[in-house]
Amino acid sequence: MKLSQQKCEPCQVGAPPLSREKALELIKHTPAWTLVESAIEREFEFDDFRGSIAFVNRVAEVAEEEGHHPDIFIYYSKVRLQLSTHKIGGLSKNDFILAAKIDRLA
Repeated sequence: MKLSQQKCEPCQVGAPPLSREKALELIKHTPAWTLVESAIEREFEFDDFRGSIAFVNRVAEVAEEEGHHPDIFIYYSKVRLQLSTHKIGGLSKNDFILAAKIDRLA
């Protein structure tokens, strides 16, 4: 099943983050995202600030539905999103599921 069709599942504190090998396997399904240390990130560009904020609001809706939230950085017409699972101190499958859902918004 495609990542964008899956649902984020709650992580338990103390659960191990994904191995680097598993993260590299999953990033193939979200190729616009970049693996950086213990997170994945992507930058989006819009015509203006309103476009950036409209996109962030759509991302917020999906994040709330999934119960998994990105770190969001807004720079006028650019938005950078960073995903990691803070509860486990690294990446989980949820990060890739949410990235795939965000890709569908872009």
